[in-house]
Amino acid sequence: MSGDEDYKRMFHQALRIRLVEERIIDLYPSDRIQSPVHLSIGQEGAAVGVCNGLRDTDLLFGSYRGHAYYLAKGGDLKSFFAELFGRATGMAGGKAGSMHLAAPDVGFQGCSAVVASSIPHAVGAALAARRLGKDQRIVAVFGDGATEEGVFHESLNFAALHDLPVVFVCENNGYAVHAALSARQAYSISKLPAVYGIPYTRIEEGADFVAVDKEFTTAVADTTGPKFIEIMTYRSKEHVGVADDFHAGYRTDVEFRDWQAKDPLVQDTALVEEYQPAIEGEISEAVNFAETSPLPAPEDLLADVI
Repeated sequence: MSGDEDYKRMFHQALRIRLVEERIIDLYPSDRIQSPVHLSIGQEGAAVGVCNGLRDTDLLFGSYRGHAYYLAKGGDLKSFFAELFGRATGMAGGKAGSMHLAAPDVGFQGCSAVVASSIPHAVGAALAARRLGKDQRIVAVFGDGATEEGVFHESLNFAALHDLPVVFVCENNGYAVHAALSARQAYSISKLPAVYGIPYTRIEEGADFVAVDKEFTTAVADTTGPKFIEIMTYRSKEHVGVADDFHAGYRTDVEFRDWQAKDPLVQDTALVEEYQPAIEGEISEAVNFAETSPLPAPEDLLADVI
């Protein structure tokens, strides 16, 4: 496939994610979406670039900000909206909501609302893959704030000690909730992997899905042992919710405009115009499916609860 075809295919995937989340913004005030949402607008390039080279058999573990990775890895859109609407046809029967998405059939193993808690799950999956002799790449995706948690360091240490085939992907959007990293972290994320002897790659242009794909693929070409990839990106909306939050005083709209200048979904208006109508139609169909799906029955309340 030519570079131009690659670009168009990944552009379509990234635009689809953005338009899905923009529809969530439109729907959210109606209270039809039955859970808090952490949007990925601005961070689509990282998800599309990382997932582009992964197979269905490769496993990815996400965070509570998981919409983009669920869709980029191949999760079903109708099941996605039905889950957000709390319907029985959702991927978890309406029980998981936005922060606990999963699509195991395409290797998206799940998300967690607890910061950093899916990282050790990825390490455990990598240990299983190694012991079972499986040809699998295991990916753990987390935000910069997750590096403050003890289990993050425990996971890096264990993965390095046992030389496990796990890729740690840190989406660094510069803020942990409403605080700049300089106000929270006395360390540099870029220097942490070397402490554990883990190869480190920094991807500066997180909005550029082609660049992310190329650098990610190069970094993980050697599947032996753990890798650490830091992707510099930008969260356009508030930490949780669907609004802008420049009024909160912890960041300015200047940096937002700087990021937009690098964002192909903003700059490539010709492809947006070409792809948007069909994508919007697909989204509307999925929303209609969710709205017309049944609510879970009372007897389903404790089903699958261990």
